[in-house]
Amino acid sequence: MSGGYSADKKAKVVLINAERLDFDHKLDLSKLSAIADVTRYESDATPEEIIERVQGQDIVISKEIPVPGHIIAKFPPSVRLIQEAGTGFNNVDLAAAKEKGVMVCNCPAYSSDAVAHLVLTLILNFSCSLVPQMRMLQKGNRDNFTKSLQVPHFELQGKVLGLIGGSGGIGSKVAALAEAIGMKVVITSRSPKPNALPLEELLRTSDFISLHCPLNADTKHLINKDTLKLMKPTAYLINTGRGSLIKEPELIEALQNKTIAGAGLDVQETEPPAADNPLYSLENVILTPHIGWKRLETRQRLMDIVADNLTAYLSGKPVNVVPT
Repeated sequence: MSGGYSADKKAKVVLINAERLDFDHKLDLSKLSAIADVTRYESDATPEEIIERVQGQDIVISKEIPVPGHIIAKFPPSVRLIQEAGTGFNNVDLAAAKEKGVMVCNCPAYSSDAVAHLVLTLILNFSCSLVPQMRMLQKGNRDNFTKSLQVPHFELQGKVLGLIGGSGGIGSKVAALAEAIGMKVVITSRSPKPNALPLEELLRTSDFISLHCPLNADTKHLINKDTLKLMKPTAYLINTGRGSLIKEPELIEALQNKTIAGAGLDVQETEPPAADNPLYSLENVILTPHIGWKRLETRQRLMDIVADNLTAYLSGKPVNVVPT
């Protein structure tokens, strides 16, 4: 598997959309450059451009860009590894990679702390209505200073946080943070856990619900008009996982009708959302552009793990291999 690579003959590696990873050009890529001859393309690529960019390469590094099966089928024989620079790999057609004899690796757990901190940030913001207050000031409305408080404002001690898929790395860190500020945490889990509840009971009893399950055939559109109706009208939904865990039009309708109190969404079904998407302007929504993993330290850790994965692969002992 090492392919005879050495200091004199490095593997050829292409970063097909580096701008998603190193958009501020602050990352140190020397660890990667030390083991490979790196070609870097900044912008996202169309499927046809992906084919152009991988020519003559041994390893392809991608970040959240779709790599469909009909494109993988056209990869040159030299490409033996697709390294997804992230934890999720649903953007890569695994069946096509297997058919082509291309290994796929990912980077688990690199952003667990950063994403957990974002979840807690959203919860804290909702509890004191910080975003609505800032919006009022931007419109010149100072009523919160001159009249009785115009927005919801409540403590988090004793509130119930329901984590769907909460027994994994990020969910466990969110649970620890929430418990530290006095929240009660319940989860859904495939394996028996002391604080595990059936999904319907978790939806009915939680004040905040945060999604931490993988996106697959069983979880796609897990949150829809039927499950939203089970939530308290005072409850908030948080999604830092995958946008398609939620059936977005039905969530928008629930937010417009005040079926639930609000939503904090770091991921959306289509990223970025269309220009006319109501999520941009709904008063009870905090919308962020998939920033959970984008802290500088988090991205540097990611690139270091990518380099470690490639080192292991080139030595014939691959790690973080995605089952195909």
